[in-house]
Amino acid sequence: MGVKAALPRYELYFYNVVLCMAMFWAARWIFEVSSSNTNRKTFKTSVQPGWYYSGRRMDTADIEWMMWFSTFREHIIFGLSGHVIFAKICSMMAPQYRSMVFMAYGMLAVFTSMGWAYVTLILSHCVLLYSISLVKLRWLCFVAGLTTMATFKMEPFISWQAGFVSGSFDLRPVLFYGGSGFTIMRCMSFALENCEKKDGNYSILELLKYNFYLPFFYFGPIMTFDKFYIQANNPNLTRKDGEMWNISIQALLNLGVITIVAILFHFMYILTIPSDMKLLKHISDWAIVGLAYLNVVYDWVKAAVMFGVINTVSRLDHLDPPKPPKCITMLYVFSETHFDRGINDWLCKYVYNYLGGKHENVLDELIASLCTYGITALWLGPCWVVFIWAFLNCFGLNFELWIAKFFTMEPFISIEMAISDSMSRRIRAVFNTFNFWTIVLYNVLLLNSLEFANLVAKRLLLKGFPFTTITVTFVTYCLIQLIKERERSQALIDDPDPIPHPASVPPPTAAPTTTTLTAPCTTQTDGAATQPVDPNKEKAE
Repeated sequence: MGVKAALPRYELYFYNVVLCMAMFWAARWIFEVSSSNTNRKTFKTSVQPGWYYSGRRMDTADIEWMMWFSTFREHIIFGLSGHVIFAKICSMMAPQYRSMVFMAYGMLAVFTSMGWAYVTLILSHCVLLYSISLVKLRWLCFVAGLTTMATFKMEPFISWQAGFVSGSFDLRPVLFYGGSGFTIMRCMSFALENCEKKDGNYSILELLKYNFYLPFFYFGPIMTFDKFYIQANNPNLTRKDGEMWNISIQALLNLGVITIVAILFHFMYILTIPSDMKLLKHISDWAIVGLAYLNVVYDWVKAAVMFGVINTVSRLDHLDPPKPPKCITMLYVFSETHFDRGINDWLCKYVYNYLGGKHENVLDELIASLCTYGITALWLGPCWVVFIWAFLNCFGLNFELWIAKFFTMEPFISIEMAISDSMSRRIRAVFNTFNFWTIVLYNVLLLNSLEFANLVAKRLLLKGFPFTTITVTFVTYCLIQLIKERERSQALIDDPDPIPHPASVPPPTAAPTTTTLTAPCTTQTDGAATQPVDPNKEKAE
């Protein structure tokens, strides 16, 4: 993905200094705003008493984060710990039946937390989609699956099905939408894989084992059925050298990140401030830009930590779950932007690659991306903000392809071949700079609000022009060059042989992805949604 064109060391040192100074200034202004406005009405509702020994209040605006690591922390730890213990005992005594134990414990945990009526509701959807999968028609499986998912996104079907959940507690809506939405996605994966099975059909028991695996049931990530089936039924449970050490390091890393985020919430109220439009009108352009950037980075951190905790448990079960999302700080092209590799893989496998083929034809690419974003919008919950976000990201993904094809024509290809690789890298970084902030703005729209995204755009392009616009563009350019340098170093490690000049490499594309929570638009999503990346392709940038 990175071009193996080196830049002078002094140039890279300069980029590092500029970036560090810009981040320090933005953080300082956000800290000052957080410290001097604690008595505002907006702050009183979402900024609550924090750690006693810190002497400061804490930003609690993100309900999902507080649910995971504060309000219901003990319940989640208890449920996952029980799964690990039972799975370990079974793996030692009867490894051939461990997938059955996964299913039994998962069903018991869902029954305990949501009631028998909810379990019956989930089973009815599994039986329905299993029955349709026996026909082995892909289009029918898609129609049935998407129609079923729509019943969890639109009234009056939502209220009717939510009535099957017994009891009333704060965690119930999150568990209901998460378990239901991911169930439909898993059932669709099973049905589509069954369509591809040439000899006979998978049994419904395999679907239940797949769906009721507890670590993935409520919060994901999605592992496609073909991968889960092979790994969960593998009797060979030997581990690679150092695997347990890596799992332990990953668990400690997740714990460290959780602690750092908690400390950050005590000093910078990055989630509460964007909701106070009156306050935003009086703070500096750099603070606004920093807020937008930190909100997107935080959402990636949240997705990485939540999936990291679940992935640690699944790796203890000898599964190979989807990898963590790529850091938003390392992204500058639409074709690689995603926050959930599980859904990214699902969309690429069953929609984007299936319709897009080799991704060389512009029309096929447009159809594939439109269908991918259509499913993404349904997954997130149809509303105007989601539709706007989906349209903008779909346009950005296709526009990126059109521009790439345009610049492979003459005279551009000859011009690039005539200049040095380092100069080609600098020119590409200028274009990537605009891409970077387009990606940030599109995701701020979904994560925060249309008003905040509009304010950030105005400060960057209109009110802050030309000083803020030029300054932010230059700082972002420095960031892009540092990202490219990291990619260059990694490319040299992976493949020390020289690669062709970038102009001779055709630009690949990838599909869009989504966020991870499934509640309708009235509830908060579990991560910013963006374009899924085809794992079978590498971008030659």
